[in-house]
Amino acid sequence: MPEIYLAGGCFWGTEKYLSSIRGVLSTQVGYANGKTENPTYEEVCCQNTGHAEAVRVVYDPGVTSLAFLLELYYEAIDPVSVNRQGGDHGTQYRTGIYYVDDKDLQVIQRSIAQLQKRYDKPIAIEVEPLGNFSPAEEYHQKYLDKHPDGYCHISNAKFEKAATSIVNPAAYRVPDADTLHRTLTAAQYEVTQKCATEPPFQNEFWNTFQPGIYVDITTGEPLFTSSDKFESGCGWPSFSKPIDPDVIHEKQDTSHGMHRTEVRSRTGNAHLGHVFNDGPKKTGGLRYCINSASLRFIPKDEMVQEGYGYLLDLIK
Repeated sequence: MPEIYLAGGCFWGTEKYLSSIRGVLSTQVGYANGKTENPTYEEVCCQNTGHAEAVRVVYDPGVTSLAFLLELYYEAIDPVSVNRQGGDHGTQYRTGIYYVDDKDLQVIQRSIAQLQKRYDKPIAIEVEPLGNFSPAEEYHQKYLDKHPDGYCHISNAKFEKAATSIVNPAAYRVPDADTLHRTLTAAQYEVTQKCATEPPFQNEFWNTFQPGIYVDITTGEPLFTSSDKFESGCGWPSFSKPIDPDVIHEKQDTSHGMHRTEVRSRTGNAHLGHVFNDGPKKTGGLRYCINSASLRFIPKDEMVQEGYGYLLDLIK
């Protein structure tokens, strides 16, 4: 399996954060790209060895791509801060991406270029081939698993996001208006672009329960799985939760004299339907009531050829 070495401040929190990402198979903390061999923690901190506290990450590219792994890594750091992350400062706390496969460099450079567009200050992440890596002392390995209340510069909210992030938004693009007009049916266009609602019990997926995933008809971004679909009796497809919390955006809807919560797709900003609090309690109590016209169904046996093989383990 491929590996990448990431420095993001104190390696206790960085290791715990990266290990929570779906598709990461193993992590190990250590000291990277310094001037000495096999340094101790005290030498790295006090003797100007030039090492960065880093994490060796081995991952399954069939589950998470390097590009998506880097996007989640950026969430845990301040990418424009020089030699400082959280309350820690010093060269050992610099940010860095150290690669062992030359083919990864193009992916990393493209990712950094996209990241730079979000900031006015220059990105301070060091990008270099891995020169050396020494595993840290055993007491540093999986430190936060051993000491759950130990120091960590990464917030709990970011840990939760890393653990639930499955779909990379950068992999999907919004078609232009002309393309949407040309490729969508009249019903699909009215629902996704003009917030129309299709008739209950007279739509494509209201009683479909075969294994697979449901994607945004406008972009192909995965939204729901068949494993989370249930019969609600309302006449529209109903789901207990989205495939990834971030693929759905909520918006208050006061149209038609009602107070409802509209749900829209993340990348396509397409109208999907509404979410209600009358779903099964055993699955969290939510009911995502979705228009079939906003969805495309990908059967499980076609997911690999359609580019969704990384989601197969979610289909029960």
